[in-house]
Amino acid sequence: MFVFNIKVNGNKLFKTFFICILVVLLIIIGIVIFKIMSGAKNNSNASSSCLPQNSINTIKSSNYANILKAVHDNIDNYVGVKINFVGYVYRVLDLQDNQFVLARDMIISSNYQSVVVGFLCEYEKANEFKDNTWVEVTGEIYKGKYHGDMPIVKVTKINEANKPNDEYVYPPDESYIPTSGIV
Repeated sequence: MFVFNIKVNGNKLFKTFFICILVVLLIIIGIVIFKIMSGAKNNSNASSSCLPQNSINTIKSSNYANILKAVHDNIDNYVGVKINFVGYVYRVLDLQDNQFVLARDMIISSNYQSVVVGFLCEYEKANEFKDNTWVEVTGEIYKGKYHGDMPIVKVTKINEANKPNDEYVYPPDESYIPTSGIV
């Protein structure tokens, strides 16, 4: 029969255990920081816009206010994006002759009060379209000036259109996140 007597130095064992735990925690923290940094880099490149690049993006009534807000909040991310949407011609007094707002009425209360919202558009023959005429516009977003920086749609194609069944739009979603793929 063999009997082993092992003398364990508690102080040394504690130090070794503590160092191992500390190393594991540092590795975990390093991995988490790496994932956060690489995730932020991927999110800023891949999903910084609601509208994908290099095609004509159709804006619908259901996503109109979300896209309008995203474009106004992050103009630089949308410069060069081509869009297509339907609205009515709306003008205010201080617009130039070649400018109009392609507008929609946004419901802001439960008793159907609305405000006019829309994209400022530029088109050489804008004066050919009367106020409140429904049109379908295709154009490209660029950064211009109108009471500060403003996304402006340079119209490349415009046609008269029928008033859509869903002529009203609604405020951006409560859960609205500009990095989600809306279109």
